[in-house]
Amino acid sequence: MRRARAFAALAGALALAGCAAEDEAAPEAGFVVATFNTGTTENLGQASPGDGYGPEQAKISDQYYGDGLAWLDVIEDTAAWFDENPIDLVGFQEIFHPGDCVGMPAEAKPGFVCEGWKPGDPTVAQTIVGAGFQVACHQGHSDKCLAVRKSFGTLRGCNGDLCLEGLAGAEVPGCGKGSRVGRAVIDLAAGGTLTVVNVHGSSGIEQGDQDCRLKQFMLAFVDLGDGAPGANGEQNIVLGDFNTDPLRMADTDESAAFLAAQAGPDRKLRFVTAVGADAPGTYAALFNIDHVLSDAFVGSCWVAGVTEGHSLVSPVAYFDHKPHVCRVHAR
Repeated sequence: MRRARAFAALAGALALAGCAAEDEAAPEAGFVVATFNTGTTENLGQASPGDGYGPEQAKISDQYYGDGLAWLDVIEDTAAWFDENPIDLVGFQEIFHPGDCVGMPAEAKPGFVCEGWKPGDPTVAQTIVGAGFQVACHQGHSDKCLAVRKSFGTLRGCNGDLCLEGLAGAEVPGCGKGSRVGRAVIDLAAGGTLTVVNVHGSSGIEQGDQDCRLKQFMLAFVDLGDGAPGANGEQNIVLGDFNTDPLRMADTDESAAFLAAQAGPDRKLRFVTAVGADAPGTYAALFNIDHVLSDAFVGSCWVAGVTEGHSLVSPVAYFDHKPHVCRVHAR
């Protein structure tokens, strides 16, 4: 049964693989990083009749699960996708935390993670990445997390496999609860450290939405509240769902223009993921809002279900974003 297998432990460390490296001469020096908004929307319940996830399930998802990844069949598909596409470091946005199953009404459980989950079971994030990972989440936002393969590195300050609210961050007053920006320092197995910042910008196109995103981006790139930018390490990766397209929307969105200005040939940071009119759409097949930036790494990237040779994560019409995956190496 698919949903029973979804929570089976995935064995051991997986071999480094995934997207094609830009520098084929030294693939062993690289690693694979991804950003994946695993959320859904209520209208997707009507997108593919017969796949088991219909309007009734989509309504329950919206009402009780915050449209985060919680449908068991898709959780299993996503775990299988991670098994087939080994990734060393991934930033999640909109991933349901099953600790919120406590008190969930019985009618909201069938087919969803809360149907059989009990305290002490793996979270959704832990289930899909499998064994051998650490997971840490944002302050006040257990639906936004980083996962790192322990054979690649370990999260400083996180002494277990799961550290809720384990990422440094700050709340932007007037822009929702908790921190939509989370910073981790990874002690690399090969030596040295890597600072990673996971970003989930506020959604929307109104001026207030842009203002919130701009303040959130400033946490990542200017000051996380401790006098230093979120990306304050010797080598940094900033990734996430920025909820704006840095070039397509730069003329109409101040936050997009700010994001675009943070990276370039004359800047410390550069986009690893593609930007511009020809960049693949990671959201609604139109906008390129899920990105990876770095000051220390370059590489090549692909989008599941968009880039030739890379299939969708699940045949169920569920995700409104597609994961952006990059194999990177030191530049």
